[in-house]
Amino acid sequence: MSGWSVVWQTTFLGNPLDAWVVSGAVFLVTFTLLPLAKRFISAQRHRRLAKHGPVQTHYAADLALLLVARTKPLFLFGAAIWLASRDLSFPPRLERWFIVSVVLLFWMQVALWAMVAVRFAIDARRLRSTGPDTLLKSSMEVILFAAGLVIWGVAMLLALDNLGVEIRPLLAGLGIGGIALALAVQTVLADLLASLAIALDRPFGIGDALTIDDCTGTVEHIGVKSTRLRSLGGEQIILSNSDLLKARVRNFGRLQERRALFVLDVHYETPVATLAAVPHVVREIIESTPDTRFDRCHMLRCTNAALQFEIVYFVTRADYKSYADAQQSINLRILERFRAMDVLFSALAPRPVRLHRAQPQPRGEAGGQQRLL
Repeated sequence: MSGWSVVWQTTFLGNPLDAWVVSGAVFLVTFTLLPLAKRFISAQRHRRLAKHGPVQTHYAADLALLLVARTKPLFLFGAAIWLASRDLSFPPRLERWFIVSVVLLFWMQVALWAMVAVRFAIDARRLRSTGPDTLLKSSMEVILFAAGLVIWGVAMLLALDNLGVEIRPLLAGLGIGGIALALAVQTVLADLLASLAIALDRPFGIGDALTIDDCTGTVEHIGVKSTRLRSLGGEQIILSNSDLLKARVRNFGRLQERRALFVLDVHYETPVATLAAVPHVVREIIESTPDTRFDRCHMLRCTNAALQFEIVYFVTRADYKSYADAQQSINLRILERFRAMDVLFSALAPRPVRLHRAQPQPRGEAGGQQRLL
């Protein structure tokens, strides 16, 4: 028994063997139970998702399960070592390195939890939306980038504060250095702030057709510094976010229905009774065309060349192809009916049909005016 007593009293790094045995047992139990608890909670979360889908009904419980599932094994290892070493004493230099490692590991995990919570909030917002939230999807990169800068910066400062570093002079230095850096990279900073404004205000999203000054295209990517469009010709248009906010943007992706206006030029020799029947005929044609809503048809102008009927109707589908199909069907039926009614088109125009600004247009571009001569 005296030999065992001598063995148990053997010291290593200033601690007896029995203290090391107890600490080792605490470490083994802790590092066994914590991963098992994490695995069990993760399995519960997967079963919950398989049963109810991604719909979030209990946000606090769902967030807690997600945070546990996203806990890093390295953090669990550090927590087990910290619990096991509470009753041990180490040399000052070794103890300092141990405290630094534990503090940095703790705040790294806290920062990761905060990033998971931000992404959880974004997903919860998207699930609450009535339709596919392409706007929030496109701005997620910018939101996560800004949130990451804030979260990791705060975590670093708190870790330094816990380690006994005086952070007030550091904050003052960072403030002065930040001002100098902002002046040096003010263009990049302006684009970054503009990207945050786009992410928060969400004036457009991926897939929206935009016209910006003389550029027309579909949004492909919304980044931290620039937004990229795919033009009608196929090339990519890259616009800085700060310039984008200064421009007048026409977003055809938000178009719910399209207003169409076209003009009929009728000859002066057309009988008055026939002219009076034109609005009723045009209304009948438009109302019988699918996905259209008639608005008005009037003879508004008497020019030197012709009597002009102005027709306005709405296409209830937003895409440009639906407008083009409807306008073509209306044109053909008007020609057919007017020939049967002996309505005379103006013979002064060089061509029988002229389309106003007949250019290729993307999905969502507003329908132009048309004139039948």
